[in-house]
Amino acid sequence: MFHLGLIINPLAGVGGSVALKGSDGADTAQQALQLGAVPHAGERTVQALAELKGLDIRISCFAGSMGEDAVREAGFEPQLVGQTASEPSTAADTLHAADKLVEQGVDLILFAGGDGTARDLYQAIGEKLPVLGVPAGVKIHSGVYAVTPAAAGKVVAMLVRGELVTLSDQEVRDIDEEAFRQGRVRARYYGELLVPEEGRYLQHTKSGGREVEELVLDDIAADIIETMEDDCFYVMGSGTTVQAVMEQLGLPNTLLGVDLIRNRELIASDCTAQQLLQLIGDASAKIVITVIGGQGHIIGRGNQQLSPELLRQVGRENLIVIATKSKLKELEGRPLVVDSGDPTLNHQFAGVIRVTTGYRDAVLYRVADY
Repeated sequence: MFHLGLIINPLAGVGGSVALKGSDGADTAQQALQLGAVPHAGERTVQALAELKGLDIRISCFAGSMGEDAVREAGFEPQLVGQTASEPSTAADTLHAADKLVEQGVDLILFAGGDGTARDLYQAIGEKLPVLGVPAGVKIHSGVYAVTPAAAGKVVAMLVRGELVTLSDQEVRDIDEEAFRQGRVRARYYGELLVPEEGRYLQHTKSGGREVEELVLDDIAADIIETMEDDCFYVMGSGTTVQAVMEQLGLPNTLLGVDLIRNRELIASDCTAQQLLQLIGDASAKIVITVIGGQGHIIGRGNQQLSPELLRQVGRENLIVIATKSKLKELEGRPLVVDSGDPTLNHQFAGVIRVTTGYRDAVLYRVADY
């Protein structure tokens, strides 16, 4: 019987929807909760475990929100190996849980969190045994995560069924959150974890240091601005490609946040998920987003302010994806990814989507269904 170890960072990603750019540290997590953020790491773990139904597997974990609750909700009976020293759990609890699971001789540790959680796993176990991340954080630069929760479950299911899955070393990276909140990305390499690699489902390390293609970005911006409709809200996502549009409009931009404009005027900066819903109301709206370089995500990495509620309200037909062709070529044929936190919505957004790549220039590109 395959023995799976499970670790959940219950507050992973809690700062995303309220525009805090991360969740590291007890103070930040508490601030996010006070602002009305709702933790989703447990829910995302349940989505991963759903892929394991009917398979011969046992799951070991800590009690409560660090594992037990999600395992039971997914329909499994957990084998408890410990409990947290405090609530909410801390990095020390993650380290303790990892040690306990190694002692139990698990075949693989499935963990839900962000780059900070990956760092904790690296500190605890190094390359003693394979691990795989369920993406739940705001910022995910490390290459140890599946592209979506369901994809993580599919990889584990392949292992349980005895299919051949390559194990490879993948980088653990994390950024300085304080610098990130000031609009500066400082990613640091911490080490490597042993990860089951399946090309469709495993996230690549986020690309950085790309030479900006200024002329192409100007062309993309000109196309978007020319086609903007009057009295329509435009939700402007994060990243340098979207920033080029804001610069041509002569508007201030939150590089690593989400802004809202209407009639080419700034309505609100660095919006939270709730603010976007309140400001847009029942009015017509479109969402302008770009592709995460090297990874392919268009939803679910650094833009959790784009909630499932907002995405449903705006609709797939009003999603404007912009990217340079060089950024798309970096994906080497891998599809774009929507990881909204809602599997049904992810499925609805799958298929072929138009990507604006220049002035009156666009390509059709596939969006994955996982």
